[in-house]
Amino acid sequence: MPRRRASTPVQHIDDGRPARRRIRHKRPVRAAALWLWGWLRWFGLRLLALMFVLVFAFSLINPPTSWTIWQGTHEYPGTPREWTRLANVAPVMIRSVVAAEDANFCNHWGFDMIEIRRVIESGSNRGASTISQQTAKNVFLWQGRSWPRKVLETIYTPMIEALWSKRRIVEVYLNLAEFGPGVFGIHAAAKHHFGTTPDKLNARQAAALAAILPAPKTRKPQTNSARARAIADGAATIRRDGRDSCLLLTR
Repeated sequence: MPRRRASTPVQHIDDGRPARRRIRHKRPVRAAALWLWGWLRWFGLRLLALMFVLVFAFSLINPPTSWTIWQGTHEYPGTPREWTRLANVAPVMIRSVVAAEDANFCNHWGFDMIEIRRVIESGSNRGASTISQQTAKNVFLWQGRSWPRKVLETIYTPMIEALWSKRRIVEVYLNLAEFGPGVFGIHAAAKHHFGTTPDKLNARQAAALAAILPAPKTRKPQTNSARARAIADGAATIRRDGRDSCLLLTR
């Protein structure tokens, strides 16, 4: 007659519940956590793939519009946009924008770590966004400050730097930037503010347009303002010291 196995004693824990029941209780939680992680990974990888495809596509074709432009032209209609190739923009205008918004544009990979460190050390509230970051925001995202937008901007920026040339980044930036209420792009800005075309802008006009970029809805282009004069000097400086080298400007 076979001997009966001794029954395994049921272990108890502090709360009085059997250990086996406790293990069964944990399994649904672990399964839910694994399911959630798998879903987040699935969604995240596809989102990254979509972002990559969009960045690559706009390296070849011009962005037709943006959320900011759609919103601005509905609020302030009447200023037509026209895409302008960088070759048809006065070099002084390109240098002025770089001097005003991102003087180290040719020397960084999307984030100006030197400027970011200065802002942190000084405790200033001023931004340290590069032209690449602003282009990512203007093309793919929305205005305003929020953590979701900043995270997406931080992902888009190195993609843009990897897939676009520096000239392409500046070209897209100039064609989507706001130069006044409802005035989007350098073609509309030159015509609206000075009655000319982007290739005929002089140094004072270029500096005045660059000066309004941080606050386009409140600032007006003033060729004799202190900020415009400082930008004109900065544009001349980056031409002399070669910080415009990645833009291949000849004039």
